[in-house]
This record gives sequence, structure tokens and C-alpha cells, in this order.
Amino acid sequence: MQAATHTRKSPALRELPGSTQCCLGAPGALRDSMPMAAEDLAGNLANLYIRQNSTSAISLDFEPNADYQFVEIVEERYKCAYCHLVLHNPHQTGCGHRFCQRCIVSLRELNAVPTCPVDKEVIKLHEVFKDNCCKREVLNLQVFCRNSPACNAKTSLGRYQDHLQQCLFESVQCTNEGCCEKVIRKDLQEHLGLQCSYRKELCQYCKQPVTSIDLKTHERTDCPDYPLICPHGCPQIILTKEVEEHVVICPEVKIDCPYKKYGCSTKIKRGKLSEHENMYLREHMLQILDKNSKLEDQISDLYNNLEHKERKIQQLADTIKKCERDFRQFTQLYGKNSNLLASTQTLAIHIDKSACLETQVRQLVQMANQQQSKFSLRPLLETIDNIKQKVAFLESYEQRLVVLEDLSNQHDVHLSIHRAQLNKNEERFKLLEGTSYNGKLIWKIVDYKMKKKEAMEGLCPSVVSQPFYTSRCGYRLSARAYLNGDGSGKGTHVSLYFVVMKGEFDSLLPWPFKQKVTLMLLDQSGKKHHITETFKADPHSSSFKRPEGEMNVASGCPRFVAHTVLENAKNTYIRDDTLFLKVVVDLTDLEEL
Repeated sequence: MQAATHTRKSPALRELPGSTQCCLGAPGALRDSMPMAAEDLAGNLANLYIRQNSTSAISLDFEPNADYQFVEIVEERYKCAYCHLVLHNPHQTGCGHRFCQRCIVSLRELNAVPTCPVDKEVIKLHEVFKDNCCKREVLNLQVFCRNSPACNAKTSLGRYQDHLQQCLFESVQCTNEGCCEKVIRKDLQEHLGLQCSYRKELCQYCKQPVTSIDLKTHERTDCPDYPLICPHGCPQIILTKEVEEHVVICPEVKIDCPYKKYGCSTKIKRGKLSEHENMYLREHMLQILDKNSKLEDQISDLYNNLEHKERKIQQLADTIKKCERDFRQFTQLYGKNSNLLASTQTLAIHIDKSACLETQVRQLVQMANQQQSKFSLRPLLETIDNIKQKVAFLESYEQRLVVLEDLSNQHDVHLSIHRAQLNKNEERFKLLEGTSYNGKLIWKIVDYKMKKKEAMEGLCPSVVSQPFYTSRCGYRLSARAYLNGDGSGKGTHVSLYFVVMKGEFDSLLPWPFKQKVTLMLLDQSGKKHHITETFKADPHSSSFKRPEGEMNVASGCPRFVAHTVLENAKNTYIRDDTLFLKVVVDLTDLEEL
């Protein structure tokens, strides 16, 4: 049996819509589908084949641009009359010749009136039909596997791609993340388990899965249980995660002398500290005595300053009493003067006139000095006396105006205090109106981008929700969110924590807090694709014991949701720069007071 190789270099085209007739249903088709002795039966069977072919379409196909090694030499009737390659999606013309679907399209594009390249007859497009009989025969042609001679399988052309999906000698991509190596399918499992540099192996120290190629780096830099020799020179073997704790007790670490604040500047190894203290005991005592002497002098100076300030305070107290008496007199005057504003305006006018009068007086005095011999000075002096009286009167009004301004400033201060108190009360009323008493909190966080930026800059790392309660007399709780992350989630995630706060009824409630808590990021599209984390309170954790201060240490999820998920435009967790968080406390088995 002679093998034949067939190569197609043109890409496959989509199948043309058209007739579903069998090869028996067109002129000339009988020559390829039945012997000449049966020609008289063609007309009777044509309709039957038409119906069968129209309901049993072939679902197999092959890649037209691949190299195939056929088991037998391909017959001419299976080759295209135009490109002379194996027929792909064969179509038959009215003159009885077969073409690839792509070639029929090419003939129609090259000539307005396409002609058959074999017999030069005009190809009538309405007579062209899809030759399913020929297609079935072409797809049944036997070919060798492209991985021969390793693989000796033979398969039909239509099943060739299915064979490659199962062939043990086909090259496949390693499935380990990061590995670009290709191996044959039968060696894939061995490669994945033993040879691949990107396979996962357990670290012998921390027992965590690590990529094989990164294992040594992991041990040196990331493994918390990797044993190390103390970096400060002591012979003790310690784990990487214990280095900071060991520094506090390591005998080879240099520390300051305990008497540094008294003047000893020596740095000594912790293991030799006792020896240093014994050796320099006398010097340390002298330093302490010197320090005490200086402190006594400072105390004496402070006593003198205190006596001086007490005298000053007494003087100020006397001044305040005098001011109080003046203020009472002013208050009485203020009560009698019902038209204070008009008087103040009048006073301002008089002050302006006083300035003008002073200018005139200076001019008159100058004129008097120049013409003393020509004029009598008595009328001028009388005028000056009158002006001085008016100026004195206006100055008294000016003093009263200063006192009134001080009083007005004091009233402004009192008004500012009252406004601040009103704003504080209003915020408290709003907080009380939005407080939940059913163990559920819906928390709306607005201006997400601005608050995240402040968290990144360290101005405001976290935001805290309003308190909520499990009942009217229940646990007082709240939530805390780090929009730029906290701990292991810093810079990559939003961290969300649950906080137990000090409440008015804590002495009546059971402790520690033991309820199940659910943290949620709400989907604003209405599809309820919420992100949810649930945990049960650990009764041994200090986060859930009865609070001694204003609130306990927060507990929750440092990697609650990644920024890439939260801020993805395809998701709808943020709308109008606003997101919603929800906290639900399971009230099962919780008795209400």
C-alpha cells in the first residue's frame, strides 16, 4: 500500500449556504455515485436522497492548512478541479465537476461570469450544490498520525483532530503556572510531578506549598520557620520568625547602661551588664548625687518663681475686681441708653469732627504765634478752651465705644459656644435616629476615592461606622474599615473589622461575646452578587471579652476584598463614589433582656 502526502496552504472558509442535494440529484453526479446500469433508477431515487441528506448533515471536518500523510494515494475525484488539493467542503457544479467551497467563491470573485476551468462551461450559481456524499467519502480517507513513527495509529481524515486530542505522542503544554515547556502527552504526569521547575513542593520547615524553582529563595527570605544562627553572635539557633523576640534577650546585643540618664554613656553587651554595674558602681553613685544636686537647685528656683507668680496672680485678681466694678457701672449705663446704635454712630461722627477740630486748632495756634502783635488773643483762647472741652467730651465717648466693643466680642464668643453645642446635639440626634437595634448594620461610605487617598497618605487610615445594637439593651457594636488595607492587605485590599464597644448594659450581658458575625460588601446592581465573609467569635480572644476601655481590639478580615475587584468597572460595588457595607450578627440563642 502506497502512502500519499497532501498539503493545503489556504485557510478554510465558512460553508456556503445552498442546496443540500446529494450527488445523485444533479446532472453528471451519477457517474461518481452509481454504476451506469442503474441510471434509469436515478430519477426515482433522487428525491429520497435529497430528503436523507437534508436531515443527516456531517458534523466532522479537518484543518485544510495542515500536512497530512494519507495511507493511500488520493484519487483524482477527491481533488478540487481548481486547486488540485483534497476537497474541503466540496461543492458540485452543473457540469459535474467538484470544487472546494473556497475555490467556488474565488471563481465568482475573479470573473463576473465564472467558467469551469476543466470544460470552460459557464458555472450557473443556482446549479451549484454542496456535495455531502463526496464530503463523507473525503472525511473517511485514512491518514497516518503526524507523530509517526512513534505513533503508528491510522485514522479517518474527519477524526484526525479527535485522535490528536488523545494521542500519547502529541506535544502538549505543561499545565503548571509559569512553565512554558512542551512535553509529549504520555510523559506529562511524570513531568508535572517530578521534573517541572514550576511544580509545587512543600517547604521542609513551614510545610507550605512553594514553587520548586523558588524553594531556596523562600527558605532564605520568606520561610518563618527557617533555622538561623543568631546574627548578633550568640551560639543559639533560632527561627526566622523569632529573631525580633530573641533580640530582646540576646546576651550579645549591645544596650545602653541603665544609668544613661544620669550621665553614663557606655554601651555594653547584655550578658556583661551586671559586670559593668559592679565595676562602675562608685561612678554611677556620684553621677546620681550630682543629678540630685542639680534637681534640688531647679526645685529651689521653681519655688521662687512660684512665689513671684502668686504675687502677680494677686495683682491680676485685684485688677479683675476693678474691671468687674467698671463692668457693672457700664451695664447700668447700657440699660439706661436705649438707643446705643444711634449713639455709637453719632460718636463716630464726633470723632471725625474732633480730628478736623484738632487740625484747625493747630492752624490757629500757628497763626497766633505769627500774628500775636496784630490781634487780641483772648477770643482765640476762649475758642481753644471750647474746642478742648468738645474733644474731651468726644474722648469720653470713644472710651465708652471701646468698652461696648469688648462686650460685643464677649457676646460673640458665647454665641459661638452655643452654636457648637447645637451642632453637637444635632449630630447626636442624627446618630440616634440611624441606630439599629436588631443586630444589623447598613453602612454607607461616601467619597470613596477621597477617603482612600487620605488613607494612602496616612492622614486618616481608617473610618468607623455608627454604633449598632443587638437589642435595646444588648451589645454595643460597630465596624471599622481600612480603605487602603491593614496588615497583610495593606495597599492591595480593603480591610473590614468588627468591634465590640463599651455599652450601658454590659454588666447584665453574658461575656465573652460568642455570636456568629457576617461581613458583606453589597452589590448595587440588584443581582445580589455580594462578597461575604463569616466568622464565629473566639471566646478566648481579648477582642470579645467585656470592654474595659471605650472599645476592644478590632477583629475581622485584613484581606476582605481586593482593590482590583472592588474598583473593576465591570463590577457594581461602587456607584457615584459610594459603597455599602453590611454587618449581621446572628442572634440565635441570645436572650433579650
